[in-house]
Formats: sequence, structure tokens, C-alpha cells
Amino acid sequence: MILDLYYARRFFQWFAVITSVLMSLVMLINLSEQFRRFDAQDLSIGQLLGLTLLNAPGTLSEFLPLIMILTTIVLFVGMARSSELVVTRAIGRSGIRALLPPVVAALIIGGLAVSTLNPMVAATANRYKELAESYRHPGAAAAVSLTGEGLWLRQGGQNGQSVIHAANYRGDANDLFLYDVSILTYAPDGGPVSRTIAEEAWLDGQDWVLRNAKVWQLVVGVNPEQGARRYETLRLPTTLTNERIRDTIGFAEGISIYDLPQTIQALSEAGFSTTRFRVWFQVELARPLFLVAMVLVGAAFTMRHTRLGGTGVAVLTSVMLGFALYFVHNFARILGENGQIPVLLAAWAPPVASILLTMGLLLHAEDG
Repeated sequence: MILDLYYARRFFQWFAVITSVLMSLVMLINLSEQFRRFDAQDLSIGQLLGLTLLNAPGTLSEFLPLIMILTTIVLFVGMARSSELVVTRAIGRSGIRALLPPVVAALIIGGLAVSTLNPMVAATANRYKELAESYRHPGAAAAVSLTGEGLWLRQGGQNGQSVIHAANYRGDANDLFLYDVSILTYAPDGGPVSRTIAEEAWLDGQDWVLRNAKVWQLVVGVNPEQGARRYETLRLPTTLTNERIRDTIGFAEGISIYDLPQTIQALSEAGFSTTRFRVWFQVELARPLFLVAMVLVGAAFTMRHTRLGGTGVAVLTSVMLGFALYFVHNFARILGENGQIPVLLAAWAPPVASILLTMGLLLHAEDG
């Protein structure tokens, strides 16, 4: 038990050191990227630093597999050079048994990543999008949300804001079409001024194009139906774009894992596609296993004495294999999101296959 705690403590120490160094470098790069991205907006250093900090949880979440494999490599290479692995084997403990503390540590870190880091990433990612949008388009607020009642959009400008509701939508690479559309327009002082319904709506440049639309003017003391007008085609100005709407609709990363089941159920009841959300939910649940796989990959080629030589090649092989497994993991997720493979297979097959592969390598190295 004392030896296990020693291995676990060493693992957490190196994890903290590598995370600090890597995140510091990445945040400096991200800060320079914020300078470039918002060069035309003339933001203060405090605002740019705030945007950078909001990106930090998401960056940490993305880099966790790399951090895990680097931590494992540094840990076991250091123990091999100090002959600690030789002493461990000399007292009758196999190399596979010595892997238990790092594996348990990876499971703990993975559990914290799912239960704690994931909600932080969702909150900070949404806040970053809001701030970035307000900096790029001051006074032109826009928001997109999906609920069980359909698609809701909010756009704004100097002439007031509008709330748009669509019972359903269809989108492809270039166009997004909304169906059974209702638009409620508000004046700058906050009062409603008109209501518009249409069978179909789509974006054309900087305008909404509405087909078979009917408009009611909401004026105090006047019957709206008396002044209602019908249009075969009606154009309304907007600050939204197809890209912004599609990105937000598919932004599963901006939803906490605790809210994903309710979101999936609501969207399914409304008739919307939930494949991307279901894949993301299962991928997050499988994250601890994938981090364990990264630990095993790092250990597979580095749990050997340095006197045998080839340490540099072993480290490079571990890193390259880790990148290959990470690529397969993302590729499987994309296939799942596109509906080409089942959701559970896309999320759980890569980490399970990675663990089985690396366990085979470790057993071969330890027992021949």
C-alpha cells in the first residue's frame, strides 16, 4: 500500500507540473490569437485576458489525453533511470501490478473531468461566445437555443430586438430553412410592435426571406386583425448568419453533461436530430477509460531499464501511438455523429480497443 501511494503521489506531482507548463504555453498562444482575432475591435488587455481565461477549461479538456501520456512517460522513464522499477520487480511485484496506482489516478482524473470539468467547459464556452459576439457586434445581441418546443432565436440591433420561433428546421452545407415561423418584434424601449408568422423562412444575405407571411401591427387601442397584411414573400433585416445558427445548434460542447439527457429527450420529442448530442454524451462518459488507455500507452514502451538503450525511440513510439489512438477516437466520433456507426460503438469502442491493445503489449513485454 505504501508503494502504491508513492507511485500515485509521483504521478499526481508530474501531472500537475506538466499541466502547468503546457497550459501556460497554450494560454500565451491563445492570448496572441485573441489579439489577432479582435484587432479591429481595439479591446483592452483585461478583456483579451478574460477571453483567454474563458478558453482555458476547454483547452485543458482537449489536452487531457496528451497530458496523461506525457505524465506516464516522464514517471516511468524517471523510475527506470533511478532503478526504482528494478527494485520493485526485485521485491516480487510485477510491472503490471506497478501500473495499478497510475491507472487508478487516471480514473480519478477522468471522473473529475466528467463530473466537474465538463460543466465548467460548458459554462465558460457559452460565456466566451456571448462576449466574443458582443465585442464583434456591439448592441446586436443574438442567441440560439433548442428546446422541446422547437428552435428559438433572438436577434437585436439599434431598431430593437426580435424573438423568432420555428417548429422545425432543415439545414445543409449552404442553407438553413425554418418552418412554421413566428417572429415577435420589440421596440428599443422593450414594447412589442409587431408579430409575423410564415410557413417558411431562410436567410438571404443580411435578410430573412419569409414565404406566405402575415404581419400584425401591435398598436395600443387598435385591433391588430384590422391592419393585418399578407405577403407572398417578405424580407426582414437580421444580424444572424447560417454559420452562427448551425454552429450553435450543433454546439453540444456548450451543454453540461448533467443537462444533456434532458436536452436529448426534449429535442427528440420535438422531432430534431439528437445524434451529435447522444454521441457527445457517451464520449464524455467513456472519457475515464480513454485516459486509462493513454496511461497504458505511455507505460507500454517505457517500463524498461534505460541500460537496454533505445529510450528515445520508445518515448517517440509511445507519443506517436497515443496520437494515432486519439485520431481514431475522434474519427470514430465523427462517424457516429454522421450516423455511419452506432452511437455506443463510436464512443466506447476506441477506449476499450486501446486498453486491450496496450495490455497485450504490456503482457508481451513483461511475460514474453
